Amino acid sequence: MKSEGVDKEYIAHHVMEPGPLADRNLTGTWKDYVSVTKVGIILGNLLTVIAGMWLAAEGVQGFSQLSLTHILFTLLGTALVIASGTCLNNYIDRDIDQKMLRTKKRALAEGRLDPKHVLLMGYILAVCGTVLLLFVNWVATIMALIGLFFYVVIYTMWLKRTHHLNTIVGGVAGAMPPVIGWTAVTGSLDPGAWILFAMMFVWQPPHFLALAMRRYEDYKAAGIPMLPVVKGFRVTKQQIVLWVATLIPTSLYLYLVTNVGWGYVWVALMLGLAWLVLALSGLYVKNDILWARLNFVYSLVYLTLLCIGIILTA
Repeated sequence: MKSEGVDKEYIAHHVMEPGPLADRNLTGTWKDYVSVTKVGIILGNLLTVIAGMWLAAEGVQGFSQLSLTHILFTLLGTALVIASGTCLNNYIDRDIDQKMLRTKKRALAEGRLDPKHVLLMGYILAVCGTVLLLFVNWVATIMALIGLFFYVVIYTMWLKRTHHLNTIVGGVAGAMPPVIGWTAVTGSLDPGAWILFAMMFVWQPPHFLALAMRRYEDYKAAGIPMLPVVKGFRVTKQQIVLWVATLIPTSLYLYLVTNVGWGYVWVALMLGLAWLVLALSGLYVKNDILWARLNFVYSLVYLTLLCIGIILTA
């Protein structure tokens, strides 16, 4: 597989042209257009945006002083930029989506939507989201656009198909939402913003590597070089342990640079240790897929409870 750069022939054929799916039965409904925005992903990311805003505002008193317009523009602008990224991701990946069990029923993979319409939708959402965030401040806007660039260009167009480090490098995009929330309040990249970025960046590899193990056959069939496909399950599980172990001190460092209380420290420590025990158990289990499913689900529980812990203790 090529890893030196973006394959120009691939871009010309798969990205710039609508492709053969545009000639299929275009029977898509409004639900299909909503589906390409991946609402679940948007909502999950908005939780971290709120946590970032809450933490930067130093709790309920500071957050309540923010105007409703400021809060709504931040959340809606971020949501639209994320939706733009998922639309463009669906557009670019429509060929490999046909090869994977979990994605072959997507609207573009089945040809229910015109790829050109989804591409245009992605562009429009990006512009609308950018405009809304510019009303917040330029720092939050730049953070959102950096995240969009990493997700669409660096991850989807390049590394996803060429290198097993795709998940790690692509983590820059997923780590941006809490930073957007923080900078929407402060207008600056303070230490708290960097720690939030680090926490989300470190959280993503064990989350997505577990998913890659669960969907091993899909990724193998599509020729996507995810770590389990390239290096095997044993190496993948070892990497998950290392990332979870790194996440524990990273999450605790938030106490030193922000106003979260001791309650957050205990929440972060207990959640992190429980995940580490689960990760370590993966080195000895026989049913790797079941373990990967448990690890994936717990990663979502961890992030949700951690954000709630931030909000309740700041």
